Amino acid sequence: MRVVILGSGRGTNAEAILQAQRAGRLGHARVVQLFSDRPEARLLELGPAFDTPAAYVDPGPFKTKFDEAGEERYVAAIRGCGPELIVLAGFMRILRPRFLDTFPRQIINLHPSLLPSFPGLDAIGQAWRRGVKVTGCTVHYVTAEVDGGPILDQTAVRIEPDDTLETLEAKVHAAEHALLPAVIARLSQRGGGAA
Repeated sequence: MRVVILGSGRGTNAEAILQAQRAGRLGHARVVQLFSDRPEARLLELGPAFDTPAAYVDPGPFKTKFDEAGEERYVAAIRGCGPELIVLAGFMRILRPRFLDTFPRQIINLHPSLLPSFPGLDAIGQAWRRGVKVTGCTVHYVTAEVDGGPILDQTAVRIEPDDTLETLEAKVHAAEHALLPAVIARLSQRGGGAA
């Protein structure tokens, strides 16, 4: 199963996927390309470290969405990789219906809460401020509804009395780094993202 990863930042989740691949824990999946919408993203440095092509693709002038030309650049670049699964790993752009329709049920996202609780930005902070005792992370299919697609799997993270926001963030990120590669491996056993 050919996998393309899109990310905007440090690339820690992409790194967890690539490390799982290197360790033989990604099932029949193989990451064939990394793309970022930010030329300075650390994600792009992972390419050479893991012998995986990595490239910046210009998303256009907007911060949280594509313009028409930027969307076309991404669709063309991704199509050129022949992916069966597209993984949003900290990709901070909302995908429009045309993009989603081009890759139906092939795009998954990792979100740092137990959806449907705390969708959107700063999900860990939202949970922390709300005072919940359990939060976690979710892998779901991407649909036009932000953080609203069908859920593939979740991992719960307990918030202990001595946790700080920083320790909670570290615990949620550790859960993400285990969950996302496991979901990809499972999808690869079923024959791809459309399964």
